[in-house]
Amino acid sequence: MGITNMDFSNLDAGQITLFGSAICTMLSMHFTVQLLSQHLFYWKNPKEQKAIIIIILMAPLYAADSFIGLLDIQGSKSFFMFLDSVKECYEALVIAKFMALLYSYLNISISKNIVPDEIKGRQIHHSFPMTLFQPHTVRLDHRTLRLLKYWTWQFVVIRPVCSILMISLQIIGIYPSWLSWTFTIILNISVSLALYSLVLFYHVFAKELAPHKPLAKFMCIKGIVFFCFWQGVVLEILAALGILKSHHFWLDIEHIEEAIQNVLVCLEMVVFSVIQQYAFHVSPYSGEVESKYNLKKNE
Repeated sequence: MGITNMDFSNLDAGQITLFGSAICTMLSMHFTVQLLSQHLFYWKNPKEQKAIIIIILMAPLYAADSFIGLLDIQGSKSFFMFLDSVKECYEALVIAKFMALLYSYLNISISKNIVPDEIKGRQIHHSFPMTLFQPHTVRLDHRTLRLLKYWTWQFVVIRPVCSILMISLQIIGIYPSWLSWTFTIILNISVSLALYSLVLFYHVFAKELAPHKPLAKFMCIKGIVFFCFWQGVVLEILAALGILKSHHFWLDIEHIEEAIQNVLVCLEMVVFSVIQQYAFHVSPYSGEVESKYNLKKNE
């Protein structure tokens, strides 16, 4: 029987929610595969486009991860922690790849010690609290760029290590609240440092990066992370205030929070997978941008 002939009146609220989330997950995958296939067809710059593919896969991965959480709504705390860790570890990789993409746009290679002469010596102004560890103003050189790269990549290492420790301790039953808060503080400092290095890099090279729409790309990444994190915080507050309640004897409030969070993520990833069509458009590699430039030049 086709989807158009399906009788929704026989489905309960949970089944309709699951069905809608499945559609959203498939839509996220559809838009992402569409964009991915375009980049593979116009495979002109492997270094940049490999980073772009890793970045755009973030939306369908988050959607699929959340949908799996809905399929096993009565999963253990360790199970949901594992699902969250998968998303957050991939987030760390995406942040690192985004930095690598920006370096590629500027023809910077740390490993080969290549820094264009026109950007050497440029001033970088640090903000508080980084001024506690770094001078307020430093000159851009190979060492400074390497430091920014390390600040980004440290999250790629710390996030998986913390995830493995958290899941392992949860499974063996040694996970007190003070340890949970310790991991939370470490991870927040780590991701803040990684994002700080990206923002700093953008401000220093805003003019050179403007043609590549770096802000739109960064907002796609940060938007996904922002919504997933803050809506989770809001749901916890609503549950603590008693506004969000469980009406099922077989499902506690923590599982209700997880279910709502997963449904929202499935919906949001459709939006972000569409926005990525603009932010990571294939035109710079298909020759469309160059054609438009030549057309304007000849007018």
